[in-house]
Amino acid sequence: MTRRPSPPAPHPDTAEQPFWISFSDLMTALMALFLVAMSVALLAITQDIARSEDQKTGRAEEIDAFMDALSRIAADFPGVSVRGRVVDFGERARFETDSHRLYPEQVKLLREMTPQILRLAREPLGKKWLKRVVVEGFADARGGYLYNLNLSLQRAERLLCVLLSPEASATLSAEDRRMVRDLFLVSGSSFNALKADPKASRRLELRLEFLELGETRAIGHDLPLEEEARCPLDG
Repeated sequence: MTRRPSPPAPHPDTAEQPFWISFSDLMTALMALFLVAMSVALLAITQDIARSEDQKTGRAEEIDAFMDALSRIAADFPGVSVRGRVVDFGERARFETDSHRLYPEQVKLLREMTPQILRLAREPLGKKWLKRVVVEGFADARGGYLYNLNLSLQRAERLLCVLLSPEASATLSAEDRRMVRDLFLVSGSSFNALKADPKASRRLELRLEFLELGETRAIGHDLPLEEEARCPLDG
């Protein structure tokens, strides 16, 4: 019988080659999976940022549209202007020295214009973004800080008395008065925001505040209106 030749002896590194090849392939696959996962995560983050920026831009544009509509309302009342997000009544709502009283023509203006602002607040953009209307009273530099702070608050409160009075001949509707009560907030600034003319410093302004993204307006209390309310400023 012939003898079968024996196979050649394996090279010393041959036994290790399959292991190292498999490990290299595994690392390559893991790296590919890592890159895919990172790409998906970065894409999701980028889309979230882009969506957030789009929402911020949309909010700003809609608030600007609301303020443009308010500017058109103010144009129907000579002397009243809109600066940024502030309604400035100018000469139409100035106070005498050391006084919080308004003249009849000033009262008439405020009672005529406020329902127009409330009508705008009930429209879709107003319902969506308007948070509150801050009534700000101001004083000139004469007198002490705390005294003027109290006087400024009284001037802001005077506007609420004008709007909420149920006895005036041109009083607001019950619906409007409820909305004023829920939406308006008084604030006094003493002599923190002076103008060059002391008379111009004794004024009233409405500052509009808007909701942030994801924020909701506080729900007003459904309390009955005071039909015989008397302004505390009148004693």
